[in-house]
Parts: sequence; structure tokens; C-alpha cells
Amino acid sequence: MSHPETMNEETINELPDTQGSADTRNLAIDQVGIKDINHPIVVTSRSGQEQHTVANFNMYVALPHNFKGTHMSRFVEILNNHEYEITIDSFKRMISEMVETLDAESGHIEMSFPYFIEKAAPATGVKSLLDYEVTFIGQIQDNGKPQVLVRIIVPVTSLCPCSKGISDYGAHNQRSHITITVKTNGFIWIEDLIEMVEAEGSCELYGLLKRPDEKWVTERAYDNPKFVEDIVRDVAVQFNRDDRIAGYTVESENFESIHNHSAYAKIIKDKKSK
Repeated sequence: MSHPETMNEETINELPDTQGSADTRNLAIDQVGIKDINHPIVVTSRSGQEQHTVANFNMYVALPHNFKGTHMSRFVEILNNHEYEITIDSFKRMISEMVETLDAESGHIEMSFPYFIEKAAPATGVKSLLDYEVTFIGQIQDNGKPQVLVRIIVPVTSLCPCSKGISDYGAHNQRSHITITVKTNGFIWIEDLIEMVEAEGSCELYGLLKRPDEKWVTERAYDNPKFVEDIVRDVAVQFNRDDRIAGYTVESENFESIHNHSAYAKIIKDKKSK
């Protein structure tokens, strides 16, 4: 059985470029590209250690009205040609490279990955890992400079002040997800953002707890009750005080333990707008 010969560059150039052909419907496309592709990355932690993980990418560009399609394979080439180590600066370079390679005026990349932090239990000091969902969101608009937002989902415990106030003993609590989306002034560690957020829950979470630790976190939450409104306001106060943060969105969803619905609150602020 014969096998097709490897094509040289000249042969490839002779093949028809259907995606690059003209389109007559006069409709531009806001975002076109690839979605849900996994790729290995390396992220450097605050301690200086390298963390190897796998990121899920969405990559899009704007398509002018006169082009039939974009070249999907080029998105994958950009990922495979790029260095594995990811920082804010290297992520910005990836966005610029994508827009330039695809000859687009604007582009958008989302890179989501699990990020692990080693934590010591509060009473016994036993160490374990806790995972957080981190997303870098980058975009270029109208041939401008690349901008990057950092989104992190931080799980915490919240205990209801109303339940504590009306009950003779006990109070209902639940796990809550605090989602922050931050625009920074310069560099800030992922760990710094997570620690600011965890401090504003009724109690932070740990991967491993012994009995003395479980007693500690139960009593800590009971002594520190928070409504969902309290959580987003307290995180916002922290961010307002930090000059490294230029703008933010803070969301909290409390997965209620006595209802079949969640409680939710959200604050959006651009610190440059007074």
C-alpha cells in the first residue's frame, strides 16, 4: 500500500485557502476560534516552586465581514509553540502573538487551571493541599495593548448571623464560593489574593483536619458569622486598600444548608472611577 508523501512548503501553498476566501454576507463575527482545549503549563508559586498543571483554553479573534473563516489550526500552533511557563507577561505575549498571527484587530483568551496551595491545619499544624480554580482572561481590543484579568474561585465557610441570633444553640452554616475578578496595577501573587479573600469568610477551608482542628474551625465560624452581603463588602474593603488592585468584581454564592437555593451578592468597582 502506498503512503502519501510528506508535503513540502511549496505544495502546501498551492492548496486552496477556503477560510481566506471572500464572504459576501457583510456580517462580521465578534468571536471565532477554539474552545475547551487542554494544554500543560507551569506556574511559579510565591515560594518560588514550579507547579505543573493542565490548563483549559478558549481562544477567539474577531473576524471581519469580508472573510469566510479563520484558520483554526493556528490557535493550536500558538499553544504548542509557546513556552510552558505562564506568567502575566508571557500570557500577554500569547495574546499579542495570536492577534498578529491571525491578522485580527481584537482577540480574547481564557486560561483556566487548578492551582494548589499547601496549608497547615490551625490547631495541629498538619499540612495538606487545597485546590483553587484560577483563570487568566486576556484581551486586545482594536489593536490596543493586551489587558489581563485574574479570576479566582475561593471556597470558604460562612455561618448565618440570623440563625445564630435567633437560636438557643447552634447556627446553620454552609460552604461558600467567593469569586474575584481582578485588574491589577503591576504584579500580585495568586496567593496574596487568595489570602485576602479567605480572611473575610467565617472560616477558611483546609484539605485535612484532625479532631482539634475541626473543633477550632467550628468555633471560629461560630464566632465570626457573615451574611453573603458581609462577605462581598469585607473583601471589597480589602481590595480598596490595596494599591496593587486597579479594579475588581467580587461575588459570593452561599450554598444554603437549610434551603434548596443559594444566597448571592456582587460588587463591581473600577478604582479609577470615583
